[in-house]
This record gives sequence, C-alpha cells and structure tokens, in this order.
Amino acid sequence: MAADVAVGGVLAGKVALVTGGSRGIGAATARALAAEGAAVAISWTASGERAGALVAELAEAGVRAAAYRADQGDRQQVADLVAAVAADFGRLDILVNNAAVAVNGAVDDAAGDPAAFERQWAVNVGGVASAVRAAAGVLGEGGRIITVGSGLATRAGFPGVADYAATKAALVGYSKGAARDLAPRGITVNVVQPGCVATDMNPPEGDFADAQRAANPMGRFGRPEEIAAGIVFLASPAASYVTGAVLDIDGGYLA
Repeated sequence: MAADVAVGGVLAGKVALVTGGSRGIGAATARALAAEGAAVAISWTASGERAGALVAELAEAGVRAAAYRADQGDRQQVADLVAAVAADFGRLDILVNNAAVAVNGAVDDAAGDPAAFERQWAVNVGGVASAVRAAAGVLGEGGRIITVGSGLATRAGFPGVADYAATKAALVGYSKGAARDLAPRGITVNVVQPGCVATDMNPPEGDFADAQRAANPMGRFGRPEEIAAGIVFLASPAASYVTGAVLDIDGGYLA
C-alpha cells in the first residue's frame, strides 16, 4: 500500500510526472512524491496493468493520480504526454525522467542488434531531451527536473555495458547544460545516479548479481525506495540551490 499522504507535506499542491512510473524506481518515486503531498502522473509503455494498480493504490490513499501510455522513444508522444499532464492537472511542477531500457553487449560482438542499441539511445537520451524541452514550456518558478542516470556513466566497471553507459553519461552533460539554460527561471535540473538496485530489470538473484555485489563496498543491492528518497529531496524546496548536480546513490560503487 502507498504511504499515508503527508498533510501539509513539503510537496503539497505540486504536480509530478514520473516517466516509466509503473514499477521499480519509478513506482517507488511515485509513492514517495505522493507521500509528501504531490499529485502524481506516471507514464508506461508495456506495464499497463501495473500502472493501473499503482494509480488505484494512490487514489485509495487520497492522492490524485493518473497513468498515461507513452512511448519514451517517440518524440511526439513524449511532448503529448507532458502537455496532457499539464492540461489534465492544471500545472506541472516536477518532472522525473525515469523511463529507460538496458541493452547489453560487447562492442566487438558481431551478433549485437543495431536496432536495439538505436532504440536504447532513442529512449534513454532522446526521450529525456524531448521531455525536458516539453516541460520547459510549462514549468514555472521553482520547477524541478530530475533524471535517473546510472553509476555506470562514471565507472563502467563491467564488460558489455558500453552503449548503455554512454546513454547515461550523455544525460549528465545534457542535464548540466539544461541547468544553465533554466536557472534564470528558477528551475533546477539534476541527475540521480543509482548503483545496483533490485528491480525487475536487475534482479538480485540474476546471473550478474554476484559481480555487482562484489563491486559494491556495502555488498548489497539498493532498494528502489532508497533512490526515491534522493529524488524527493531534489524535488523539494530544501534543494532550491542545487542544480546541475549529480547525486550518487550507489552503496559506495563510485567511492
């Protein structure tokens, strides 16, 4: 069940959009934002049943919530998503770019699927850029943009992650530039870089799990809620002087 909504929470009266919000870090973030008083919209591509269940859960807790189907790799669908949320909720204050795909494979693997790698760029980078540009047109003073990156952007650490790591590294450069552009309007832009986190995309019992634990000083997977806590901070008034920053939440992976 969703956490109880905080009466007078730090995000009371705000509207947040979490892309890819039906599961994992996205769902945990939607719950955490709602717990601080925000109304929450989430987008989904393939997990419609989960998206509907999360909206129902939040509604039962007294949160205004809605789910929208949008392909994050389609620029027009992303722009339409942002416009629809702003129109339906009457405003948009917080954008959390969470939707992403992961395609692994060594750069010298002739069996790699070029179309899958191109799709990864379209979703992980193009989708974020499209959402930021669309949100820039509706966010007001105090607006927040938070993008979920990856510690792999700073330290690849493992073979076969070059293309994925590159997409996440691109988000850092893009966000720093966007932070410069939007700072005069009082809009902050930041990146959260998780380490290994237990999600459907990265199960702690998977083939690659032991290698991830070994690379982490804390020796464990993070919880989606631990990433969501950092996102809520960056979305809150307490982070009003934080922009163009990268917040590592990785159990010491980059230490």
